[in-house]
Amino acid sequence: MKPEPLQLAQPRPATWIAIYAGALLWSGFDPKDTVTWMLEVAPAVIAAIVLLVTRRSFPLTRLAYVLILVHCVILMIGGHYTYAEVPAGDWFRDLFDPPRNNYDKLGHLAQGFVPAIVTREVVIRLQVFNSAAWRNFFIVCFCLAVSAFYELIEWWVALLSDEAADAFLGTQGYAWDTQSDMFLALIGAVLALALLGRVHDGQLAEFAREL
Repeated sequence: MKPEPLQLAQPRPATWIAIYAGALLWSGFDPKDTVTWMLEVAPAVIAAIVLLVTRRSFPLTRLAYVLILVHCVILMIGGHYTYAEVPAGDWFRDLFDPPRNNYDKLGHLAQGFVPAIVTREVVIRLQVFNSAAWRNFFIVCFCLAVSAFYELIEWWVALLSDEAADAFLGTQGYAWDTQSDMFLALIGAVLALALLGRVHDGQLAEFAREL
């Protein structure tokens, strides 16, 4: 009898859920701006729902689950304080004297880093590409598309809500904020493929053997 796929992909689901739920509850307790919190945390909630629905039909590797959790926590922290006022970003600004709180840039780096591994897992397991070069090219392009679409969402929110626009956009007066966000997503995607490709291949091989 085949082992339960979910056990391999997520050996400690209770730990994952506990960290996620704890971070979400903390994030939602007296956030700086409720509307901004809802907007920032929404992707993390959607991700959790998708993982719950697909946990048996298409479970992921441990690496993918961990990275998704880390990304969710980054979003929740940003939602609680608003990205422009996260204390860690203020500490970095005071230490190195940059002109703004750059915590949002960590979020956009993760916006490329994490989707790159998840996308890589999907296209490898579905055997979408025969060429690793074309596969990597597609992954980077997909991550850039996700980043660009998120920037469009920020624009639409700014048009619809004057109150939440500044906190959600988090530009802090930086004229090239949108372009730098997408550039960091590009860097994140490339770094993920370069640094975690072999680790990911090992977990995929283990996954295939167990299935």
